[in-house]
Amino acid sequence: MFCTRKVNDDYTWVGADGRRLAMFEGVYDVPRGISFNSYLLMDGKTVLFDTADASVCRSFLENVAHGLGGRALDYLVVQHMEPDHAADIRDLLTRHPETTVVCSAAARNMLAQFFGPGYEGRISVVKEGDTLCTGRHTLHFVAAPMVHWPEVLMTYDETDKLLLTADAFGTFGALNGALFADEVNFDRDYLDEARRYYTNIVGKYGTQVQAVLKKAAGLDIQMLLPLHGFVWRQDLGYILGKYDLWSRYEPEQRGVVIAYASVYGGTENAANILACRLREQGVTRLNASGKGDMLVRANVQIPRKLNEEQRELMRKLAEALGDRVADSKPVKRGIFEKMKDKRS
Repeated sequence: MFCTRKVNDDYTWVGADGRRLAMFEGVYDVPRGISFNSYLLMDGKTVLFDTADASVCRSFLENVAHGLGGRALDYLVVQHMEPDHAADIRDLLTRHPETTVVCSAAARNMLAQFFGPGYEGRISVVKEGDTLCTGRHTLHFVAAPMVHWPEVLMTYDETDKLLLTADAFGTFGALNGALFADEVNFDRDYLDEARRYYTNIVGKYGTQVQAVLKKAAGLDIQMLLPLHGFVWRQDLGYILGKYDLWSRYEPEQRGVVIAYASVYGGTENAANILACRLREQGVTRLNASGKGDMLVRANVQIPRKLNEEQRELMRKLAEALGDRVADSKPVKRGIFEKMKDKRS
């Protein structure tokens, strides 16, 4: 069995959709699944860009075998060593002992840490500015450290003018047969998931994303091939613009978020009053839809002894709240009264 799609004449998507993961990376809810993208270049030399997650290993290896059509796999370019893209490296290299691994120096060290010794003679280390000619295509390697791991490379194909972007420009959600962003209503159906993906996976590395965007600005790019989500072949400025805004921590739309928690409704009413006043002042966007997920760890410490001043403050607080105030002086009871309480 196999399921592949052509990106263009020479590139084929050989990844897989993952729909059985309740949580991506054990943290992020993915009710619509997620894709693990891998791309195969068929030229004078064959090149595979990254592997896939262990959960889709069989489908991925079947897709690669179909894509190769009996040819040898000359190169595996490891752009990112995170397990959702590197888990199948051992299985792939076992099937293809002829393959040379192309990666950064940091990725080389990770390969030994992840899979043990035995691959040293099969690794070719590349850095920013290095190239690999596969026949008709010339690949340029672009260092992208901390977008979002330290070893990350991106690969620019000067022939087809496409950029393989590792984890950048990805989105949560399975592809469901679509490969290109223009095959779906991305703004309506996937932008929220792209934003959530960026915020959780890449968000804290805004400075590094800005550095990569500056490098990309100097390249003639007509297609973006990420490791999750859709391939961009049209309207690249849309997703590049989003990444520019997000990485500069600037809002897409200006408005006000009112965050509150309310046990008995009083704080909720105060939030509603604030929302009314903001509307009266001309604020048009108030984010008040839905409920968020909040994890709270509360450490409640009850004082065992109060001095006279503290007791008086507590008594005044109780009276202000309309609570009945008991005698502030505790009555000492003997052992027989305590035993009677336990028996009753």
